[in-house]
Amino acid sequence: MTRLAACVIFQLTFSFAYIIKDMRILVAEDEHRIANAIKKGLEQEHYATDVTYDGNEAVDLAMVEDYDVIILDLMLPGVDGLNICRTLRKNNIHTPILILTAKDQIEHKIRGLDSGADDYMTKPFSFEELLAHVRALLRRPAQMLEDVLKVTDLTLDPKLYQVKRGGKLIALSSREFALLYYLMRNPNQVQTKEKIIAHVWDYNSNILPNTLEVTIKNLRQKVDIPFAPQPQLIHTIRGYGYKISDAQIGSD
Repeated sequence: MTRLAACVIFQLTFSFAYIIKDMRILVAEDEHRIANAIKKGLEQEHYATDVTYDGNEAVDLAMVEDYDVIILDLMLPGVDGLNICRTLRKNNIHTPILILTAKDQIEHKIRGLDSGADDYMTKPFSFEELLAHVRALLRRPAQMLEDVLKVTDLTLDPKLYQVKRGGKLIALSSREFALLYYLMRNPNQVQTKEKIIAHVWDYNSNILPNTLEVTIKNLRQKVDIPFAPQPQLIHTIRGYGYKISDAQIGSD
């Protein structure tokens, strides 16, 4: 198989991955079967997904981790969903919250929205419906994600799941794509290793000490090395993290 054919197959395989893995979601649901099914579905859509079955842990995670959406069941042990919403909003945590509940009375919907939730779904629901709500919440920030990200001659199209440099297609793994996407969303900004890992890998992933370094190395072998003498774009900031930039800053 030619390299171009492999790139085309890879592109088609992921052509419907509109939101990629650097988006991180917290699912707080005490019904393990439902929580695990949601996690599996979201990860198949390339979202990093953490799951908790307890209200107290949900508050702790939401306060210290950087999530793009929180999917929150109302009837959680420890702290219920309404009080979680109130606690997060009082602490200036403005992450979009999607409430799930088996209760379909209008007063419960009103109480949830008045507590700071952004959206509401009543069980039972289809995963496709849930995914549509999640996508809508991710589109709410004032600054929409660019259609195509670009750093010099390197482009990344999140809708087509396509990366090119100098007009040539580059085939990346899902993890490499997520890492590159995260860096390109923050060009010329140094990202700490901890922050990168938090956005590209989910909370329960078994991350070895050199996992990020290996992924960066693999990404460079596809994005930088084959295109020399064009400028190196992925830079290591020793003792801190990584950045993507066309400036030559003496990184390795």
